[in-house]
Amino acid sequence: MPSSLPAERYFEDYLPGAVHEFGRVAVSAADIVAFAERFDPQPFHVDPEAARASHFGGVIASGWHTGGLMMRMFAEHYLAPASSLGSPGVDELRWPRPVRPGDVLSLRVTVLDTRRSASRPDRGIVRSLIEVLNQQGEVVMSMRAVNLIACREAAPAG
Repeated sequence: MPSSLPAERYFEDYLPGAVHEFGRVAVSAADIVAFAERFDPQPFHVDPEAARASHFGGVIASGWHTGGLMMRMFAEHYLAPASSLGSPGVDELRWPRPVRPGDVLSLRVTVLDTRRSASRPDRGIVRSLIEVLNQQGEVVMSMRAVNLIACREAAPAG
């Protein structure tokens, strides 16, 4: 992908096979508990004593909290405001390792494939593997995303 700012990226800039690494967000115990109290109040997310007694051995972030942190980095560093047209969904969402207080997360995005829409040739479909990594480089979340991206150039005459 060109070293352009995200605002300048269009469908043509998302190249199959390209791998992009970016972002950095620290996860605090207070953030984990605050998110979980509001959205996912399971004991291993909100109660340090209960979390220590659980099979996790301590407080861990909700997977949905990790997903929110991922989306912030994905939107800021990968999607372009001028060309991102939303997403019809994701596939294969996984949380293979817990996120713990003090972890520092980053993203690795691999463009799996792209194709121009046959029914709406002003846009393309970009499929990406998104991996959230902790500071040891371990995958803590992964998913396959489908994004609709506006084209910079008109469709070739066919």
